[in-house]
Order: sequence, then structure tokens, then C-alpha cells
Amino acid sequence: MIKSMWWKFLGLALVLYSIIAGLLIDVPALPVIHQTIRNLFYHVSMWFAMFFMLGTSLVFSIRYLSGYRMKDDLMASGAVYTGVFFGLMGLMTGMIWAKFTWGDFWTNDPQLNGAAVSMMAYLAYTVLRGSIDEVAMRARISAVYNIFAFMLLVIFLGVLPRLADSSLHPGKGGNTSTMEGLDMTMRMVFYPAALGWILIAFWLLQLHTRRRALIQGIH
Repeated sequence: MIKSMWWKFLGLALVLYSIIAGLLIDVPALPVIHQTIRNLFYHVSMWFAMFFMLGTSLVFSIRYLSGYRMKDDLMASGAVYTGVFFGLMGLMTGMIWAKFTWGDFWTNDPQLNGAAVSMMAYLAYTVLRGSIDEVAMRARISAVYNIFAFMLLVIFLGVLPRLADSSLHPGKGGNTSTMEGLDMTMRMVFYPAALGWILIAFWLLQLHTRRRALIQGIH
């Protein structure tokens, strides 16, 4: 039992460590963002967990279409729900960061708008699944849509913001990236934070899929 749970305890320990250390360590005095760079430990690590979850959902959607195993559909949908949760948490922490650095919770920034569109695409996935009663059809349509949604995610968060000239986001539009300002002390908090939230995300996915499997009788 303990052997199967070590990574869960590790995830909890890393997240707790990053929350406490993220508030206590000295951070570099970067222009504009100043002390708000501490939000990097929380906001960006949430996005890391989101990308890992949505990437996992993509893999299982492709697996479902190749073998039509309901367990793969269960994993794909569970990963989407978990990824959306972390995506919304990332949006909220990002809005708080924007308020302190740009003076408003939301600005006309390509990165922010792309994140909103991406989340709406995945929220539409949840609506789509709820609107189809036939199990096999729901799984097939959801898998195809999920592949499409992941492509949108890559375009709106990975491609378009880098092409924009007017982005306020660090690392975009010619701005200095906060990642470039990470000294060794910050790296010792950021990387454990990202790993910790990713492990917590997989734990939540495991809990979700086990509960759904019991309800649906999937083995």
C-alpha cells in the first residue's frame, strides 16, 4: 500500500514546500513584476499540470480510436476534467497577477485571450459529452473532438502569442521571459512546484477514473 502511494506523498510534500518557500525566499528585483514574480510558483505550475493532463487526454483519445476500449475513453475524459480544473486555476492566478502588474484583471493580451478560448473549447467538450446518451457514440465523438481541442490549445497558447507584437505577457511580443530571470534559488522552488502539481493532477485523475469505473462497471 505504502509503495503504491509514495508518489502521492511526494506530490503533497513538493506542493507544501513550494507554497511555503515561494513566500519566504528572496526573489530578483525585475522591472514591472517586482515581488509578484512569486506567483510564478503557483500560476505557471498550474499550467504545467494542465498541459500534462490535456496531453494525457490526447494520448488516451487516440488509444480509444485505435482500439475502442471504454477504459481509454474513461481516462481521456477524466484527464480533460482534471486539466480543465487546473486550467481554470491557472486563469484565476493569472488574473490576480495581471491585476498587480498591469492594473486590471483582464487585458486585451493574445496569451490571455488564447487561454480563454482554449478553456471554452474544453468546456464545450464537457457539454458535448453530456448531450450524447449512447455510450459508444459519445466516446467516439468525444475522442475526435478532443484531438481537435488539443490542436486549438497548441495554436492559441503556443503559436499565436509568440507571433504577436503587442503582447504584455513575459516572453511574448519581445518582452523578457520570467523564466530567464530565474536564479538558482527560484529554480529550486519552481521545478518542485511544477512536479508537485503534476503529481497531484495525476492523483486526482486516478481518483476520478476509479470512481467513474465503479459507477459504470468498467474493469
